[in-house]
Amino acid sequence: MVRVVIPFHLQTLSSCDKEQEVSVEGAVTVRSIIHALEQRFPMLSGTIIDHYSGERRPKVRLFACGEDVSLDSLDKELPKPIAAGEEPLLVVGAISGG
Repeated sequence: MVRVVIPFHLQTLSSCDKEQEVSVEGAVTVRSIIHALEQRFPMLSGTIIDHYSGERRPKVRLFACGEDVSLDSLDKELPKPIAAGEEPLLVVGAISGG
């Protein structure tokens, strides 16, 4: 099982807890984790990865083992601690404004 932590507004949307465990078949990538999360909580579909472009939404940041992986390919394999469920993938809503 892979762990993923989602921001408060997505917890509210999906009526779920902050941390979720999902089962990922094959390579553990951001895309495979988010796909598994969307399968479990369909209301999250398109909130992290855009349906049309297939890319991360601009105001979403992703962290794996303390490293920002937001600009990496969504299909790049994540570190072993993520795949083993020792560390969670963090999904963070970026703060912006003026």
